[in-house]
Amino acid sequence: MEMVPTENGLLGGRVRLLQPARGYRVAVDAVLLAAAVDARPGQHILDLGAGVGAVGLCLAARVPDCSVVGIELQPELAALATRNATLNAAGDRLRTIVHDLAKPLPPDLGAFDHVVTNPPYLAAAVADLPPDRSKALATVESSADLARWLAVATGALKPAGTLAIIHRSDRLEEIVSHLVRLRWGDVTVKRLPPAARVLVRARFGPPARHESPPLRLHRPEGGYTDEAEAVLRHARPLAFWADGRDSAGHVGMDKESSEP
Repeated sequence: MEMVPTENGLLGGRVRLLQPARGYRVAVDAVLLAAAVDARPGQHILDLGAGVGAVGLCLAARVPDCSVVGIELQPELAALATRNATLNAAGDRLRTIVHDLAKPLPPDLGAFDHVVTNPPYLAAAVADLPPDRSKALATVESSADLARWLAVATGALKPAGTLAIIHRSDRLEEIVSHLVRLRWGDVTVKRLPPAARVLVRARFGPPARHESPPLRLHRPEGGYTDEAEAVLRHARPLAFWADGRDSAGHVGMDKESSEP
């Protein structure tokens, strides 16, 4: 059956996004993940589990001259990612490859300055598969489990590179355990109350675990906070390291996760 897309906007309309009308749909998790990458102009970024390319599109809108390679298991979503790159006049900076992470990455990709990933949140052993096959592949681990995703990410990075992950908060300790095993030293966690999500950013260095100031999305009375609007609508980067600032000097913000 042909996949009929809808068109939506991200970052206050800076990004135009074609995505399936049914099945897995992009939520603010992708926008938050892109905002957590401390990328600079000219750097190369790998997006594992790219879907329709939302993370790469948000990065390209914020960071001039960066380039993003997306890896996606589902050919239909990868095709939409390619269309999205063209739709946003970024076809020369964004490309998506159909590939199963259970297999080694193509050797000609080289090493990256940053790797970002939004892996399937549910382990196959405990998940009830959604009836939609595409959504099931996006949300439940299949040929590659979480450990494999993180191992592939580690192998794709330059020595000074960073890894950014968004995942369920109840799998945080599992993520950190895998990162320690893979010899990541400097791990920073940003919690997203009240959402059951967590951002983790890691870099090689002396062993240390930090808690970045938490990010809150909604006001108590409803609606986004000003800090959330700055990231979700106005493409501000998300400060992450434990001192509350990234290498560009941006101060930390607060938020959560749902569909923009």
